[in-house]
Amino acid sequence: MRLDLTPHPDHPTDVVRSVEVAVRRGTADSLVLTFGLLGDVSHIRLPPIHPAGRADGLWQATCFEAFIHSGAGGSYLEFNFSPSSQWAAYRFDGYRLGMASLDLPRVSALGRRAAGSCGLIATIELDASAGLAFDRPWRMGFSAIIEEASGRKSFWALAHPPGKPDFHHPVAFACDVPTVVQW
Repeated sequence: MRLDLTPHPDHPTDVVRSVEVAVRRGTADSLVLTFGLLGDVSHIRLPPIHPAGRADGLWQATCFEAFIHSGAGGSYLEFNFSPSSQWAAYRFDGYRLGMASLDLPRVSALGRRAAGSCGLIATIELDASAGLAFDRPWRMGFSAIIEEASGRKSFWALAHPPGKPDFHHPVAFACDVPTVVQW
């Protein structure tokens, strides 16, 4: 499934033309995400490529994000993916409450850059520690923070709640990703 993100109305940009995500549940307990950005990449502040691995604070610069509502109460998962190939994974007990690092069997992010575009491919393998029901659709949100060379940021999401950008808000969880049919 391919989805277009929209910029927050209070943070316009002339540098980015579009941000999209393609999402696929490869198996019942895995997720493959492809984020793409079209625009004047020479005016976007991109972090240098790093060895793939966990890193905190990625949301402070150009970063792509995925959120999964666990289906149990208000808990949810947050994943941050940098074009540098670094990633982060967290669990929340409720709206911005009880944040904890999430250890998973495998997470990978591979950043890609070209003239006029950049993005990444991320693969997430989940297990029981994620607290997700693997036999049901997942309610998800997708977002991006794009930092321009000037330092100005734009905030992209499937849906924006009123007020300041807030990707954790329930309104931002605007997509149901179907389960995988196993034969």
